[in-house]
Amino acid sequence: MQLEGKVILVTGAASGLGAATAIACAKEGADVFMVDRDADGMTSIGAQIAKLGRKTGSYQADLSKRQACLDAVTAGISHFGKLHGLCNIAGITLFHRVSEVTEEDWNLTIAIILSAPFYLSQAALPELIRNHGSIVNVAGSGAIKGTAYTVPYSSAKAGIIHMTKCMAMEFIQEPIRINCVAPGGMMTNIMQGKPIPAHLDRALIDRFAGIRPPADPADVASAIVFMLSDAARNMHGSIVSIDGGITAG
Repeated sequence: MQLEGKVILVTGAASGLGAATAIACAKEGADVFMVDRDADGMTSIGAQIAKLGRKTGSYQADLSKRQACLDAVTAGISHFGKLHGLCNIAGITLFHRVSEVTEEDWNLTIAIILSAPFYLSQAALPELIRNHGSIVNVAGSGAIKGTAYTVPYSSAKAGIIHMTKCMAMEFIQEPIRINCVAPGGMMTNIMQGKPIPAHLDRALIDRFAGIRPPADPADVASAIVFMLSDAARNMHGSIVSIDGGITAG
């Protein structure tokens, strides 16, 4: 029970990696506060966590808005009275040629992937420092290795990596750990309802898909749980690739 007695806030908790992380944290003894815009999804995941004997809370929010991020953290701390971990997982993926990216596409992608983790962290830091807690951000292999048709997404994920390192240095004298995982492809529904446009060159997309099959989100979630735990006490400012070798060469 690596997280026994801890309270973890997970964004994007209604599905995909966020849901897998919420469940993995509960299996390791944590109570979980879920944040997502999908209330029904959070209800379903909350029921699974309840069967594990852990407590949950949830907050429906559009994390593209700064105030919603601040309010989500306030709600989580108010619900449980404490907070030990923040998992910035909520994301959005859009495939476009550079010439087709609209202002709305760009702003939404940056807001969800880069701005929201910053605002959530900004709000959570005082409580996490008080409890010697941890932040785990989620980047991706596209933040490390160039990928076609995902310029807004991959640029924002690259920003997550540098944000992790810069925040780690700013708070290096404080009792908090700030780290990041960078997964490759995973078996999630993040593209549900948003298929890759047919006119894009699939050969360029497949070039960065990796040789090994996509990961089970539970495998990435297990690494996140480790980073949240006291076993990772000397990890700070670390970027851990979990991509089946995509960025190895």
